Amino acid sequence: MGMPMSKNLLESGYEVVGYDINETSLLAFEQAGGKRARDLADIVLASELIFTSLPSSEAVENVYLGEKGVFASAPSSILFVDTSTVAPELVMRIGQAAEEKGLSFLAAPVSGGVVGAENRTLTFMVGGPKKLLESVSDHLMTLGSHVFHISESYDSGINAKLINNLLIGFYTAGVAEALALAKKSDLNLDFLFNVLNVSYGQSRIYERNYKSFMATGNYEPGFALKLLNKDLRFAMDLAKERGVKLPISEALVELYADAERAGLGEKDMAVLFERIGEQTISFKAEGVAKR
Repeated sequence: MGMPMSKNLLESGYEVVGYDINETSLLAFEQAGGKRARDLADIVLASELIFTSLPSSEAVENVYLGEKGVFASAPSSILFVDTSTVAPELVMRIGQAAEEKGLSFLAAPVSGGVVGAENRTLTFMVGGPKKLLESVSDHLMTLGSHVFHISESYDSGINAKLINNLLIGFYTAGVAEALALAKKSDLNLDFLFNVLNVSYGQSRIYERNYKSFMATGNYEPGFALKLLNKDLRFAMDLAKERGVKLPISEALVELYADAERAGLGEKDMAVLFERIGEQTISFKAEGVAKR
C-alpha cells in the first residue's frame, strides 16, 4: 500500500522521503524518484507531513512509541497520519501520547486495497481532531477519492474500518461457498457471473474476487488472507469489548483461521474458494467411506 501511495505523491509533485525495512522496496522507491531515509529519525528531520502504512500493531507501536520511534524526536510542527489497520486501543494510546507531547496525529485507515492505492480511489476513515483533518484533507485527496471524518475519537476510524472488513469477510466467504456449490452443480461460472451481476447477488467483492482471482486461478495477493484474518480478530475483540455477541462472525473467523493454518495466509483472500473446494472433496470422500 505504501509504495503506490508514495509514487502517487511523487507524480503529484511532492518531495517524498521514505523508509522501509525492506531493501527491495527502498530501491524501487528510489527508482521512482523518492529520497531514501537512513532511519526513522531521518524521516522526522526531513518531513512536514508523515504518512505511515504498516502491516501490524507491533510495527505501528514500534514506529510511533518505540525508544527510537518518530515521537521520540519529532517537533510539534509535524502532522502524523497512520493509514494502517491496527488494534483500536493502540491508536488511542498513540493519540494520547501525541497530545501529551504536543504533537499532531490522525488515525486514518484506508479501504480500497492495492488497486485503490494505485488508482487513487482509496477511502480514508479518519479518527482524531477535525481541525487536523481539515489541514491535511487536500493531501489525502491526492491519494484517494473519499475522505470521511468519523469522529474526534482516535479509534473511530479504525472501528469503522474493522466493520468494513468484517463485511468483506462475510462477502468473500459467501462468494466462495456459493461458487463452490455452483461449480459442483455444473454451472458455467463465467456465465453465472453475468447473470448474478445484474441480479441481487451482485457485489463489488464478488466482481473483485471472481474476475481478478478465481476466474484465473492466480491468487497473488491484492489483500492477503492473513491480513483479513487479523482484521477479523480485531473486530471480534471490539465486539467483546462492547459486549456484543456475534455468533456468525465467530464461525467466520474460524473459517479464515483454518485457511491460514492450511498455508494460504500469504495468498489473496479470494483463495478461500480453493480451500472450500478442498474441504468439499474431503467431505465427499468421507461420506463415501462412511457408506
